[in-house]
Parts: sequence; structure tokens; C-alpha cells
Amino acid sequence: MPSPPRVILSGFADEAAIHKTAVEQFAAFAALGLQYYSLRSVDVGGGIKNVMQLTKREITKLRHLEDEYGMNVASIGSRIGKVKLLDVDDGTQNNYVPIEKYLETEVNKACELAHAFETKLIRGFSFYHPKETDPWAHLPQTVDQLSAIVEMCHRSDLTFGLEVEANLVGQTGQLLAELHRRINHPALVTIFDGANIVCQGFDTAETFAQYQAMKPSIGWMHIKDYHDPGRARQNSPLEISHVEESMLKNFVPADVGDSGHVQILQDFSEEIPALERRLKKRGIPGVILDLEPHLKGGGQFGGFSGPDGMAVALRALVRVLDYVGIEYHLRDFEDVRADRGF
Repeated sequence: MPSPPRVILSGFADEAAIHKTAVEQFAAFAALGLQYYSLRSVDVGGGIKNVMQLTKREITKLRHLEDEYGMNVASIGSRIGKVKLLDVDDGTQNNYVPIEKYLETEVNKACELAHAFETKLIRGFSFYHPKETDPWAHLPQTVDQLSAIVEMCHRSDLTFGLEVEANLVGQTGQLLAELHRRINHPALVTIFDGANIVCQGFDTAETFAQYQAMKPSIGWMHIKDYHDPGRARQNSPLEISHVEESMLKNFVPADVGDSGHVQILQDFSEEIPALERRLKKRGIPGVILDLEPHLKGGGQFGGFSGPDGMAVALRALVRVLDYVGIEYHLRDFEDVRADRGF
């Protein structure tokens, strides 16, 4: 009889820390039983910094703290691709960086960080098209720029994960699937995030359809959900409006939102064994479910749940996993005994 599908539980640890310190992040995650985390923002003694701003000294200090708390990095939670595709004034505050410079600075730095923290995964995005324009019209340039990023990651023996998110070219599952199809590179996977779809006005059925479009390309998932009872469904994949991310207030745990995580994860469970084999060939330890719940607020470049909120989000996720028959591991007594040298 085949073994049940199994995932690795992780999360954006900065969401669990009130002051974003590394000690707060690791203490909260260790207490929750998590052994993996995605690195986004952290204070290692020099103030809160995005991972892309860490110095060599801070990286070394963070690695020592990881050893003390028994933590491993699941992915580098970079902002790669969260810049304008075109140098035009569209009323947003998004930055524009020419792609050649972007490769030399941001992408190269992200690759160096991935090696420093011994992870094979870099999270990224699909560029901001000019506000209120059709994202489909910008696919050719986006494909060219993402292809260069993915190839740089590949040359560093890394895998680039492209996250579905509002206002970017890849803002729907169908758009992200088409980007993946056109780029057609072994170092590129997509990242499903239900809340990032629902918050655009899509209902549960449409979110599942977008998951289905992405499914062949999914490498890992972000777990957060959204529920706004006062907002009726207003979008189709061909009718997409700009989302004011600073105004999003209705993030909820994965078992009570509108994404339909039970249906999605039940379906995804059948994909996990084959996906795990593909990922391990690229040096990735398994299929990761990355908690990013935003239960106390979220915006364009991050979110916050607090240690209590992260605990609520984790319990909600494991209830869903138990229900659909997906296995996972949380620290137990044997792990504690091993840390003490028994």
C-alpha cells in the first residue's frame, strides 16, 4: 500500500515576531513545532531589514541562531519582480529598474543569499504592468525578463518560484500558467496562494479553476485565505481591476476563508508524490506549504500575524491536512531528545 502524501510545513517567520528580531522569530517557530521558515524581513541587531539588505556579518549571525533553534530556510522570500515592467508614470509608487541592472544587483544577490542559507528556492514575482492596462498585452516582455532571471537562478543550481498576486502581470492562475508555458524552463515553478486570488474579487469556484490552471506548474504553496462577506464577486479572468493592497483587511485562517483549501489540498494531494520526486532531483527536500497568514494585517511587501495568530493559522492548516489525509511533521519529544544529545 502506498504511503500517504507528505508535505513540509514552513512559514514566513517575520509574521510571528512583534519586533521582527531573529530570536523572536525562531523562538515562536520552534515553540510551534516548525523546523523550516522562509526568510523575508529580520532584525539581527542592526534594525529591521529585508533579506536582500543583510550584510555578511548579519548572515553569519543568523546562521548561528538557526543552529541554536534548529531552524532551516525553506526559501528566500525576495521581492524580485515587484518592480515596474515599463518606465512610465501610472500613479503608483512602484519603482522601475532596467532589467540588466536588476540582474546584476537584485537577482545576483538573491542567488548569493540562497547559497549562504543553504536553500534551493527563491520566491519572486512577475512585474507590475502599468495600472489599468491589460496584463495579457505585456506577456512578451514579461517572458523575456523572467527568462533571464530564471536562467540566472538555474546557473546557480536554484529554482525560482513565481507567485500569483494582484496587480502583477501574473495576477491570475491562467496568466501565471501561460507565463510558465512560454518560459518553459526546468528552473521555474509557480506558487499558488488562494488569498491573493480571492482578494481580487474571485469566488471559490473561480479560485479552484485558477488553481487547476496552475497545477501542472506548481512547485510549492503559500497558505493564507481571505473572506469578505460584504464584497460580491465582480471579476472574471478577463475582467481584472487594480487592488489597493493597503486596504485589504479580511485575511483569515485556511479553514474558514473563500479559497476552498479543503478542495484544493484534497486535489493537490494526488500531485504531491510525483512533485516531490521532481523537486528532490533539483535538491529541494520536498513539497513545501508556507504559512503567510496576514491575520493581523497585510500589504504589498509583507504582513503580520503575531505569535498567537501564527499558532491559529498553523492549527487551521493542520486541521485541513488531517481531513484530506496529507501527512506532515511537527517537532516531537524525539526531536527534543536529539537536540539534547540523547
